[in-house]
This record gives sequence, structure tokens and C-alpha cells, in this order.
Amino acid sequence: MLKEDHPVNVGVRLKKLKTADNPPVVEEVAAQATELVTVDAVEEIQETDPVLKIKSGRGRKSIRQISEEADLIQIPEDEVLFQKHYYTMGEVAEMFRVNQSLLRFWEAEFNILQPKKNKKGDRYFRPIDIKNLHLIYHLLRQRKYTIEGAKDFLKKNSKAEEKFETIKKLEEVKRFLLEMKASLG
Repeated sequence: MLKEDHPVNVGVRLKKLKTADNPPVVEEVAAQATELVTVDAVEEIQETDPVLKIKSGRGRKSIRQISEEADLIQIPEDEVLFQKHYYTMGEVAEMFRVNQSLLRFWEAEFNILQPKKNKKGDRYFRPIDIKNLHLIYHLLRQRKYTIEGAKDFLKKNSKAEEKFETIKKLEEVKRFLLEMKASLG
């Protein structure tokens, strides 16, 4: 491909030609530019079509993205969860859809998280640790507590886990009733 046929420079060539006194040439170049798929056109298509939109995995997520992902965690039911004695750090990070570094940070911040470590230093989470992580995740990501606020909440409310379980059950009942309402309506 010749340098002058490169689709990225189409806009630059159009500007140069607009300044010249050759209007027919400008129209011809513009027609060629619409036939070529440029980088700008691909980006525009990706913005309009969310399936094609490529997201970067780097950087800080917006509050909106965090709250959208908060409902997407995939923690198995208690019967399935308690079948295994230990879960690796990677498995737990996948369940909560967070980075492993965030789990390590939460472990350092919250003393209710006590994963077992082998001689190599790998962390293995018990099902009770996963339940505690779910509580912490709920406080931080869904109820928007700060780390200090979540610590205070856990210290002051010794029955916080029971309240959390009750809230989860009520949310399941609400979801069921909304599905029932949708099927009737």
C-alpha cells in the first residue's frame, strides 16, 4: 500500500485539498475516503455498538461501572460452596470479579478475613472466609461504605452477618416477586 493511499491520513489530505482551489479533487478524495475503513470509523462503530467496544482492563473503574458489576458476582449457593474446604485466591477473585490485589488489600484491612497460607505463601480461602468477603463486598461496593465505615460497622454490629443473610433472603424474595409480577403482567 502506498503512503498516499493510507486511510489514516485521509483527514489531513482533505484539509490540504480544501485550502487549494480544486473543489472537484476534494469531492473525489472524499468519495474515496468513505470507501476506505479508517481508524476513526472503527472507533465510531465501537462506540455505537457495545458488542464491538473494546474495554481496557487498566485504570480505575468509574463508580457506575463498579455498581453495575456489584450485582454480577457469582458466589455459589451454600451447599455447593461448603463442598470444597479451600478455594484458591484466583477462584475467589473470579467469584467476586475483582483483582487478587484487592483481596490481599481487604485481608490486610479487615481482621475477620483469615485465609490459610501454605509454606509458599499462597492464600487459600475457606467457605467462611468467602462469606465474610461477601459481607465486606456488600458493604463497600453495594452500600458504598468507606473502608473505615465498613470496619466500624463490623465492630459495632456483632450480628452483622445475620443481618446480611436476612437482607440477602429478602432480596431473593423481592426478585422472585418481581419475576412473578412480570409473568402475570
